Amino acid sequence: MEQPQKPYVSPEASEEVDTLEDSGCTLVLWNDDVHTFDYVIKALVDICRHTEEQAEQCAILVHCHGKCAVKHGSYSELLPMHSALLDKQLTSEIQE
Repeated sequence: MEQPQKPYVSPEASEEVDTLEDSGCTLVLWNDDVHTFDYVIKALVDICRHTEEQAEQCAILVHCHGKCAVKHGSYSELLPMHSALLDKQLTSEIQE
């Protein structure tokens, strides 16, 4: 059986995609002094699929240090989580 052909991607575009997809990115949550610990913990459990304990530890780190790396992965994996955190009015960013 013949394999389907992959679409052509220019070398420059391919490098950019590979960099975004493979470069272990980090989702960082920032402290905002507005939301409660319970709100942040629930968001991390629901959105980032943390355990309750993991989410609680992240919330404490955010409170004490101003930010915490809450998830590592590819850009495409982290983007929906970042958007969902923003939808909950939490401040986050994806760092390379």
